[in-house]
Amino acid sequence: MLFTKDLKGVGDRADKGSVSTLAHTMMTAARSADSGLAGPGEIDRYPYAETPGVDRVPAPAWEGHDQDLGRVGRRAAGSRGRGLHGQLVQQLGQMIVSGDLGADRPLVPEEIGQRFEVSRTVVRESLRVLEAKGLVSARPNVGTRVRPVSDWNLLDPDIIEWRAFGPQRDDQRRELTELRWTIEPLAARLAAGHNRDELQQRLADMVEIMGHALGQGDALTFSRADAEFHSLLIQLASNRMLEHLSGIVSAALQVSGGPVTGCDRPGEASLGHHGRIADAIAAADGAAAENAMRQLLTVHPDVERVVPAPREH
Repeated sequence: MLFTKDLKGVGDRADKGSVSTLAHTMMTAARSADSGLAGPGEIDRYPYAETPGVDRVPAPAWEGHDQDLGRVGRRAAGSRGRGLHGQLVQQLGQMIVSGDLGADRPLVPEEIGQRFEVSRTVVRESLRVLEAKGLVSARPNVGTRVRPVSDWNLLDPDIIEWRAFGPQRDDQRRELTELRWTIEPLAARLAAGHNRDELQQRLADMVEIMGHALGQGDALTFSRADAEFHSLLIQLASNRMLEHLSGIVSAALQVSGGPVTGCDRPGEASLGHHGRIADAIAAADGAAAENAMRQLLTVHPDVERVVPAPREH
């Protein structure tokens, strides 16, 4: 199934009557969803899920030597939708990653519970989540302390997003783009070597949805179809190790700003690159699929920021 021949006109045909059932369903769902996903630099990309009868964790201004703990972040990421526990994970996690709570800083559960007006259970579970991410450590007779950056799980989707909206934003976005250059061209080549009709058809559907969304100026639907396209491509590669890294690609697509690649520039060029990738995979042309992916991920205008020259030793 070839897409690139008709990509130029797909936007012109993007009225409701010509949209496939899948495309129309996805676009309708996107329009009805919360629009908090948008915007470079906006920190409220993912609103907290509201729980009836439960108030959000307040953000009191802490005084004294613990005043840094009062700097509560507003944006939620992977732990959203989990009530007070999820909110506290976000708030403490963002403060640790931003440096407001530096390495070896003690975190006293009783104090956190009192200051944020949450139960000991909420605090305990939140600290366990942060410990699993490598952000804090809890030891008998020592207590809970913030761990150094070298101990963090930097591939955790939450930490990726927290870093991308903190002081380390430039480094995080550059590192993500470099990592995508390592993962996705290989995934595209491998995907072309596997004949999995159902996934290939879904890949084609995402290109169609992106085309219709582009024609209607629907950036939200375009970005969602784009994220699904890249997730499907990694599934098509049939490599379990790569599949474990799919969350990195998803997080990278959600992070706005930084180096500008084809995925960050919704338009005919981006749509064309995605179509060529799908065409090459359908034709079992691994080299073409890899090359099309590299073109999509190329940073403009200074590619060397993403693909640095080999270091001299």
